[in-house]
Amino acid sequence: MKPLRIRFGNRVRDLRRATGLSQEEFAEKCGFARTYMSRIETGGANPSLDAIQTLATALKTPLGDLFKGL
Repeated sequence: MKPLRIRFGNRVRDLRRATGLSQEEFAEKCGFARTYMSRIETGGANPSLDAIQTLATALKTPLGDLFKGL
């Protein structure tokens, strides 16, 4: 099984793509650098709880939905 960070990043990427936003547009909406967003989506970063809340807010999804199916 893949590490949680990678599965979480894949989930964020899938949800972002469903919104139709590019990674750069989504990073800007979150207030993150595009490189940090890339690292989150590839599992290279271990986002803080505050960053996870920011992602959920930008995706307009409940926080728990970011972890569904992981």
